[in-house]
Order: sequence, then structure tokens, then C-alpha cells
Amino acid sequence: MSAPIHIPTRLPDDFQPTPPRGLTDKQAAKRTPNEAAANPGKSVWQIIAGNLFTPFNLLNIALAVCLALVGSWRNMLFMGVVVSNTVIGTVQELRARATIRRLTLLNAPQTCVIRGGKERTCHPDELVQGDLVILRAGDQVVADALVTRGTGSANESLLTGERDAIPKREGDWLLSGSYITEGCLTAQLVYVGDDSYAARLTRSAREIKRPKSALMTELNRLIRFISIVLVPLGLLLFLKEFFLMDCPLTEAVPSAVAAMIGMIPEGLMLLTSVAMAVGVVRLGRHQTLVQELYGIETLARADVLCLDKTGTITSGRMVVEELLPVDCSMEELRTSLARFTGAMDEKTGTLNALRDHVHPVTETPVATLPFSSARKKSAASFDDGRTIILGAPSFVLPAAALSPLADTIARYAASGCRVLVLAEAEGCVTETETPPVSRVLGLCILMDEIRSNARETLRYFREQGVTVKVISGDDARTVAAIAQRVGLEGEAVDASTLTDEELTAASERCTVFGRVTPAQKKLLVEALKHSGHSVAMTGDGVNDIPALKAADCSIAMPGGADAAKQVAQLTLLDGNFASMPLVVDEGRRVIGNITRAASLFLVKTLYSFALAALVLFLPVDYPFQPIQLTLVSTLTVGFPSFVLALEPNRGRVRGGFLQTVLFRAVPGAAAVTVCALAAMLCQRLGWSAEDCSTLATLSAGMVGWLMLWSVCLPLTRMRTALLGVVAGLFVAAVLLFGRMFLLTTLSAPQFLSLLLLTGAAIGVMAAMTLVMKRWIARKDAEE
Repeated sequence: MSAPIHIPTRLPDDFQPTPPRGLTDKQAAKRTPNEAAANPGKSVWQIIAGNLFTPFNLLNIALAVCLALVGSWRNMLFMGVVVSNTVIGTVQELRARATIRRLTLLNAPQTCVIRGGKERTCHPDELVQGDLVILRAGDQVVADALVTRGTGSANESLLTGERDAIPKREGDWLLSGSYITEGCLTAQLVYVGDDSYAARLTRSAREIKRPKSALMTELNRLIRFISIVLVPLGLLLFLKEFFLMDCPLTEAVPSAVAAMIGMIPEGLMLLTSVAMAVGVVRLGRHQTLVQELYGIETLARADVLCLDKTGTITSGRMVVEELLPVDCSMEELRTSLARFTGAMDEKTGTLNALRDHVHPVTETPVATLPFSSARKKSAASFDDGRTIILGAPSFVLPAAALSPLADTIARYAASGCRVLVLAEAEGCVTETETPPVSRVLGLCILMDEIRSNARETLRYFREQGVTVKVISGDDARTVAAIAQRVGLEGEAVDASTLTDEELTAASERCTVFGRVTPAQKKLLVEALKHSGHSVAMTGDGVNDIPALKAADCSIAMPGGADAAKQVAQLTLLDGNFASMPLVVDEGRRVIGNITRAASLFLVKTLYSFALAALVLFLPVDYPFQPIQLTLVSTLTVGFPSFVLALEPNRGRVRGGFLQTVLFRAVPGAAAVTVCALAAMLCQRLGWSAEDCSTLATLSAGMVGWLMLWSVCLPLTRMRTALLGVVAGLFVAAVLLFGRMFLLTTLSAPQFLSLLLLTGAAIGVMAAMTLVMKRWIARKDAEE
């Protein structure tokens, strides 16, 4: 386990104060530059290689080489699937890479630095350790620095999760990645580049191993198993054909390779890539960037969603909830507030909310006192001798004036509101203080703006069986009050008061977690996963990165730290939390339909394995020709699978992918195996090998249609139409193009045998389905 990342509190041993004139250019050239190790992600060649050299592709390439060596070029058409699969995966990753680069926001493109006694601007990478930088309201801190002069406040929410501005004065630390919200500060850069707090926090997250896609893990496991069994089985088939049956090399190789190709569910990989790519395109229309193709799957499986209130439940803006007159009328309260907001030139969230509520009056004040985190108030004095003061009640009002309002203030504060008092005084403000309050004008009740669709979005997750956890750096009471306003009930807890063990125990019990540190966010995610949950996590700051990487599905919000967007699997480009149900629905549609359709592909794989193994020991030929398998697999597997993969499907994905598809595929595979062998044994009745192969092909087509019918349950209009189209196309192909597919015309006894084989297939499928259900039930009981 890696050591925790601590906020800098001490100076390095070799620290030397920089003189007020700053460094000279010559001195700067010898210092450590403010350059962090780049993390551009995969290169273009790494992306291409990762999609090209997969077990699936290497297996198919090896088979293609065998065919090329004997000049069987026509049988190499299956490589089209390999190329399509590779291109889709590569293009999607390259598109995501390019989009992420376009999304990269350099929030502080220029920084003011003092060099040789002169102020100049430069790129953050041009700064060095020891530089003196000048930071004003709105500037981003580009390295860990020590304040040497001035006062102000910094917002460290992207690093610590704490939304309130932190007062800063001489001797205080400024953290890289934070923003100056007020004042003007001169600071000396101390820890730069990779040594800064933000860089160390980001780097520590790389040690966290991202959860793998369950779908791809099991698909790759299937491909590895097939690869291990397929090669020796194919070799044995070749040896039988070449040595025991005296077939020429040009026939033995294609015959063995054809049987091996039937064992590879190549269409399943293509179906997965296409379905994922279509999902990516659909999500892109809803301003959702899919950075990892299988992020769709992990979100579809999630049963717990962890989020911060800001940007999800709330918009990040303040709004005026109510104005309460105290010693004046509502009209006078609004007039005084309009004068005050018009006199102040600050662009804070609070003042902007008040300006939106009352139309500011253009009036030049005599003097103003800007807001300070220490004073918790601001004021403006006018020509008529009046001063209007706005601020926190306990900082503006004397005890006698505050006492009658205490219950009202406490009631609104308990409901998650921010309460400010507007007061009047006689006299003029000084540089640091206001005159004594003469009259309380009223209370201004402000609150975080609740997103209009937040309640509906959270209701959706509740109905879908997804538990929502609010994890925030803000006060737990405030967060809980806001959560209750959108219908999110549950116990709230202040994480700063809990040990790691207590927090782990509270992960299941509580709904709202306040005052949560970055390490605690990660701990909560891991605790929920340890309890068997699949966890999705939203975040936007550097402080969220460890938890984002630990989560099964990570979702980044825009406007936050670039590093958070780099590690996330999904990014909501417009920051619209209402897009989340669309993302979840799309993920469930893709994964649910892939799981449903995959059983059709595995039927062919399983019966190809079974027949190849049995043919080695039985005195019969392999029942199918490659072109016959193409007919059956295209009409009963390939075409309907792609249609089904695009259907709506909102059910939460549960259970293992491989176990589910095998449960559905085994009965059909067993039925085809029995029918095909029975058909080939009919050669003992004097029927030709071509007639028996036709019988096997038709019975395989019938079983394929029955499998498709079972997958389509419950039937809808579209699925019924699909079944009709598949049946019609199969009959048309047999009747009109029978010779092309090497099919013969059946005699009456042979047609009767086909009906008997179809009945036997239904019986085998029913029996095997019962066996599989009992086996699954026994396995679940043992677990």
C-alpha cells in the first residue's frame, strides 16, 4: 500500500528566500523548472498494436497463413471480420484520444513573475523553483508556493474537496491547482513540477489498478481456451485427413482449417465492438465522451453511484431563496440591496445571485470595504451618509441585535441555506472596519441552485435498483439538507470524525458523507466494492482521482482538473447530470443485448468443437462444408444477433457473462451435435454423403431458428418479424440456391428423417435446459 500524500507543511532543507526583486534570468536558468512528467496516455502506435495483436487476431492470422501456404485464397474471407474488428477498436480509441486533447484546458496559460525587479508574464512551464509570482483573483496556482506578501483567499476544492475559500496571508502555503478568489498575493515557488502536491496526488493514483471489464475478461478467457484446444484438435483433424484418409494437402489443410474456423466465435468479437461503437456514437449525441470502450459495460453493471453534490445535485451556482425584511418593508429591503449590489464590483457567486434577484442601481459609492474571509462581510458607503453592510450575521450584528434572529437563522441554516444579513449604519467605512450597525434591514436566504432535473434523475436510479451515495467535502448537515430536498433520504455522517474502520462500517449504512478527504473517498469506494457492490464514481478534481481509479466505472465532469478527465472512463462534456440515465440505459442496452446474442454465436462454437472431437473417433466425415456453415451461421446467428444488439434493454446487468451465455448455448449445441451425427450415420442406409450433409445442414438450421426463438422471448413485433424474415430467407436459400450451398433435393424418407431429427432436437434442447438449470441452482446453493 502506498504512503499517503500529505499537503506540504514544511520547507525543504535547502530553502532560501528569494529577494523582492526576484531571480535573475541567469539564476533561473540554473533552477529546477516547473515541468511535470507528461502523461499523454497511449501513443498512436500503442493503440494500433493493442488492437492488432490480440489473442483473437493472432489466432485468425495463423489460420490465414496456413490457407495461404496451400493457395486456398477463397477460404480466407473470414479475415474481413478480423480487419473490421481491429479497425473499429482502433478508430474508437484514437477518436477518444483526440477528443481528450481538445478538451484539455490550460486554466492558467500565463503567469505573472518577477524577474530582475520587473514584472513579466510567462508560461507556467517557464517558471522555476524560487521564482516570485504575483497572483490575483482568478489566477491559478501553478506550483506549491509560500506567500511572501499580501493577503487573499484561495479555493482548493479541486484538491481537497473543500468548497469554501481558505484565507491566505504571509507565511501560508498555496497549493498547486488551487485558485485565488480574492486579494493580491506575492508567493515564492517552493515545490515545482513532479514535487508539487497536485502532481504527487495524480502520480499516486497510477499505482491503483483499474478494475477490468468483466465482459472482455471472460471473452478473452474463452478465446484463450479455444486457442489451447483448437490447435491440437485441428492438427489431429489434418493428420486424419492427410494420412488416414489419403486426402491431398490442398484438401486436408482447408478441411482442417474450416473446422477450426467454425470453433472461433469471430462474429461475437465483431458484434461486441460494433455494439459498443454504436453505443459510443449514441452517447456522443448526448454530450458524453466514452474514453474507454468498456466503460459503458462497467456503468451498466453498477449498483452503487457515488457523487458529489456540486455539479450533480446542484449546479454550482448560488440563488436567492428568500428575502426576509426585519426593520423595514420589503420594498426598502430590495432598494437597499439594489444600491449595495450596484456599488460593489466584485464578481462572487453570492453577489451574482443577489444581482440576479434585484436589479442593481448604478450609484457611485463614497467608499467600499471588499469582502474578506476573515471579516465575513463587505460594505458600501454613500453620499447620504449611510453605509449598507452585507455579511454573516454573527460578524455584522452585535449580540443584542443578533439574539432575536437566532432561531430564524438556525432554522434556515439547518435546511442547508446560507443566511446573510443586510444592515444599515451611519458613517463611512474605513480600510478595515464598518461603522456600528444602526438598523437591521433584513435577511438574505441563499442556497445552492438545485438542478431542475436532479430529483427526477435520482428517482430513476432508485427505481433501477442503484443506490446513490453523496460524498462531499462540505459540511455533512448542509449536504444532507440539499439531498433531502431532492428526495434522497438516509443517514448523514461527518467523515472527519470517523476512523478508517468506522468509515468502512458506515459505507453501507449511510447515504451522505461530509468533510471527506481524498483518501477517505478511495476508502469508501473500496469498502463498497469489498461488500460485493459494483461502484460508479463521479468526480472533477485532483482529489477525486484515487477514488475514480478505484471505482468500477469513473465519470468525469467538465470544468475540473484535466488529470481527472484523463483517468475517467466517461466524461459528461456538458456537465448535465440528467445525461446519466441515458448513459446507463445505453450501457444496459449494449451489454444486455450482447449477452443475449452471444449465446447464438457460442452454439456454433460448441457444436463445432463437439463434432470435430467426435469425428476423430467415429467412421464418419465432418458433417458440414464451410459454405454450408456460412449459410447457417449468417441467417441464424450473424444477422439476427446484430439486429437484437440494437434493441432497447433497460434491465441491470447481473451475473457472469460466460456462465449466462453458456447456459443458453449448451442446449442448442447439444441438439445440433446429436442431429448432425445422426444424419451422417444415415450413410449406413445407403444414402450419399451429400444427402447426409444436406440433412445435417437443414437440421442445424432448424435448431438455429429454435435457438433464435428462445433468445427472442418474450416476443415483440420486431422480434416476431425477425423470426419470420430469418425463416423466409433460409427457405428461399435452400429452394433457390441449394446447389450453390452444396445442398441436394431430399427424398420423401429423407424429408421424414428431417422431421424426426427436428423433433429429437426439441427433446434434446428441453432435456439439456433442465439439466443446466439444476446445475446452476446447485452451484448457487453451494456458494
